Amino acid sequence: MRALTWHGKRDVRVETVPDPKIQDPTDIIVRVTSTGICGSDLHLYEIFGPYLDPGDILGHEPMGIVEETGPEVTEISVGDRVVVPFNVSCGTCWMCQRGLQSQCETTQVTDRGMGASLFGFTKLYGQVPGGQAEFLRVPFGNTLPIKVPQGPSDQRFVYLSDVLPTAWQAVAYAAIPPGGSVTVLGLGPIGDMAARIALHQGAGMVIGVDLVPERLARARERGVHTLDLNEHGKGLAEEIRRLTDGRGTDSVIEAVGMEAHGAPLTRAAQNMASVLPDALGERLMARAGVDSMTAFNTAVDAVRRGGTISLIGVYGGAVDPVPMLTLFDKQIQLRMGQANVKHWVDDILPLLNDEDVLGVDHFATHTLPPEDGPQAYKTFQAKDDGMIKTVLTP
Repeated sequence: MRALTWHGKRDVRVETVPDPKIQDPTDIIVRVTSTGICGSDLHLYEIFGPYLDPGDILGHEPMGIVEETGPEVTEISVGDRVVVPFNVSCGTCWMCQRGLQSQCETTQVTDRGMGASLFGFTKLYGQVPGGQAEFLRVPFGNTLPIKVPQGPSDQRFVYLSDVLPTAWQAVAYAAIPPGGSVTVLGLGPIGDMAARIALHQGAGMVIGVDLVPERLARARERGVHTLDLNEHGKGLAEEIRRLTDGRGTDSVIEAVGMEAHGAPLTRAAQNMASVLPDALGERLMARAGVDSMTAFNTAVDAVRRGGTISLIGVYGGAVDPVPMLTLFDKQIQLRMGQANVKHWVDDILPLLNDEDVLGVDHFATHTLPPEDGPQAYKTFQAKDDGMIKTVLTP
């Protein structure tokens, strides 16, 4: 089969690799019909080289048709249309039963002290072959895949793999009061969708912050009050307070993470780790890794006293400086973590109908063949060509 594979910093290739096979009796093989490129994939493209091996198959946002099932699969049949969550979770352990699929005890990467395995990610998360490929082996066929109806285009459902549940969790964790206010920092796919969900659920004011004109324009069209970081710069939090009676918003959703704008010294350290031999790079990131804290510190500044920060942007630093004095003094509540995909599916599925209140049918800005994947990574990383969300269609 053909698949997008990692070969080094900013080096993604389309290669012919062996087809996946049934390994356990509850496995299924899915023929991928659509698969997204995620902002988290750019972390692999740019930063996390020490935790990858050349030839690793990327991608964690797939859906497709079931081609083969293991002998103990009873809940899914050949020909079913399924979305594959990015968490590799068993669905039956103590954590999964409590809706914490990102902490699945069956697939936790215990030798590295990490949570559940993820499709198409690093050694930190199990190094499981990903879904930017023609076929994907999916374990836990009775409990992991999300069966969706035939008929509507893939665009209706593919975001159940990551974007929709991640944004939904971001809003849930933000605890926006009825009619309250929220600032969304970063209007990439997750921030954009979180803003849509917050408005759908009744937020009275949604402020969206970014520095890419196409992202700002797209959010404005959905009713978001947008602020251009290029215009407001260090005065951003003050502008947010001006819009909210001097207090700041009730909640802030931080959807930027480690790739926050600025912090050149941090970027230099990340670049150094990415080009060191793997063993040295791993030790540097595991013991001395520091993220850019620009977006997080902005969230702390912009949220009102007694408010809530929902942290959904990915961080990977081991010694990040956190402003504990301010967090404590402002009585800020903080929630974070990988999305628990299956936990939110029942809430989201009823919205994926012809009414399309969240705008999923036209959410992708680019739909491309997998052979264009390497160029798509480059374009997405550079924020060129108005690329906000790309779906590959094998």
